[in-house]
Amino acid sequence: MEVTRRELIVGAAASVAAASVAGWSVPAEAAKASWFAGTAVDNGVTFKLTNFAVVDKRLHKQMVKYKSSEPAGTVVVDTRHHFLYLIMENGTAIRYGVGVGREGFQWFGRANIDRKALWPKWTPPEEMKKRQPNLPDFVEGGAPTNPLSARALYLFNNGDTGYRLHGTLEPGSIGRDVSSGCIRMFPEHVIDLYQRCPLGTAVQVLPHIADRAPPADDVQNG
Repeated sequence: MEVTRRELIVGAAASVAAASVAGWSVPAEAAKASWFAGTAVDNGVTFKLTNFAVVDKRLHKQMVKYKSSEPAGTVVVDTRHHFLYLIMENGTAIRYGVGVGREGFQWFGRANIDRKALWPKWTPPEEMKKRQPNLPDFVEGGAPTNPLSARALYLFNNGDTGYRLHGTLEPGSIGRDVSSGCIRMFPEHVIDLYQRCPLGTAVQVLPHIADRAPPADDVQNG
């Protein structure tokens, strides 16, 4: 299904008119359909493509200057500014926009990616089901209602932390504090990150890294 020119214009207009969250414009609920633009097939699963025309450019995947003492290949998450960085060589990083845990559900620390899954299944934890009794017991991988979307990278630190880097069915949640602690990414972005991060990849989740974050205009399209 192709998005029409009129739908793109309406979606962009809604983005400008909407309330600001974390300093970025978020399209109004009524324009939710404009978050998507067509479909694609990945490993036998058809999924909705993100309409990046209505997404703030700062949340797009891009190469940025980045100073860090962490080695290349490390993933660093800045939860306050809603960015995930994959550190590259020569003082650069690939930056992705992310959604993070809301107040009371954040997790900070170091971990490793010790498990990865294509179109992962989802079993809501018991504490989540207590808060939301209407949740299903299990959702099959690739199901249209599976909130993990296209990929999941599982964080371990002396065992499973319970936190993941994963996709989302709600593109409008990227750039916001909305999850139950996990780090959400656009499906296209988590597919890209999955390919770049082998098992054992080090991950550091921080409250903020404003001292290392580059200026918003100091980017190169990636």
